[in-house]
Amino acid sequence: MPNPEKTAKEITGERVKDATPTATAPARATVAIAFVQGMLAGLQHAGRDTEPLLERAHIAVQVLHDPSARIPVDRYAELYNLINSELDDEGFGLFSVPIRTGTFEFLCRSTITAPTLAEAIDRSIRFLRLLLPDLGVRLDSHLEQACLCIVENRPLTIGRIFAFEWLLRLLHGLFSWLVGRSIVLDSVAFPYPRPQHAQDYALIYTAHSTFDAQRLTAFFAANLLDLPIRRDEAALQSFLEGAPGKLTTLYRRDREMVLRVRNTLRDALPVSNSLAEVARTLNISPRTLHRRLEEEGSSFQAIKDALRRDLAINRLAKTRQALAEVAAELGFADSAAFYRAFVRWTGMAPAHYRQRLQAAGNGSSQGSSQHLTFRS
Repeated sequence: MPNPEKTAKEITGERVKDATPTATAPARATVAIAFVQGMLAGLQHAGRDTEPLLERAHIAVQVLHDPSARIPVDRYAELYNLINSELDDEGFGLFSVPIRTGTFEFLCRSTITAPTLAEAIDRSIRFLRLLLPDLGVRLDSHLEQACLCIVENRPLTIGRIFAFEWLLRLLHGLFSWLVGRSIVLDSVAFPYPRPQHAQDYALIYTAHSTFDAQRLTAFFAANLLDLPIRRDEAALQSFLEGAPGKLTTLYRRDREMVLRVRNTLRDALPVSNSLAEVARTLNISPRTLHRRLEEEGSSFQAIKDALRRDLAINRLAKTRQALAEVAAELGFADSAAFYRAFVRWTGMAPAHYRQRLQAAGNGSSQGSSQHLTFRS
């Protein structure tokens, strides 16, 4: 059996904490508004007013109506927990039976005493079979590859896409936390057409995502199943503070090399470093850097685009800088190059994007405009 150390990178609690973007960080991680819309689908289907919850999470209501909108991931996590509490349902009202508040805690408690990841996954599957009849989870393992499968036991009529996204992220985040290492997903096939926000999947799950599959299948190295569970009761108590929404704040920042490359690129701005230059700064070869990023389910260009995206929306939201200045600060050769990249990210020109941002801010209640963020 191959050594799991070669496939998974250890992530201590302290390292994850350091990797979480802070309020003073130059670029806060953001999520597409589609994830928020998915979380709210159950409330809206029940005819509940969502505006008070959005306000408490510091999210402007106006962004729900713009498919290009984005919000900071920490506000998404806050809304996640608020909805769970409001509904007394950790399944967001999406399923035929509610998943009562506290279920995630007992899922953690049922897995924390498992000897290995394989046993923890098996316990999770049996646990969910009792409490989530709408979806079935199965683990298959053959030779060097394991597959976590999620299938519909009955048709999901409310927030179907988000339901699959949510359960995979929940299980993937929990399993990574249990073993203290990032469980790298080699590829994931999703059972629905490619959604508009699919570009976010590279940071949440893996850059190797496909769609229109018969069932959700997430592949990873089978040797990871032998990893021991490393968490105890003390670690669980800390982990449960802010959970389960807390899992979303990791947002794939649990990948060590991805984080190091992102920070190196950010520190070098306005210089736009190449992969070779970043590798030299990190004292590794370009080939090793490329391989490490691939192992962590990402790529150099994906990290560079995500960093520039988050910085760009921050500049447009919080400053009145000329677009040429923004382009220069982000390391683009000229305004035309920035324009082309921005249109590729958002489907609209930067000036138009800023106008829509300002219009949404003017139409919101006092103080709400600071909570508007748009997709980049």
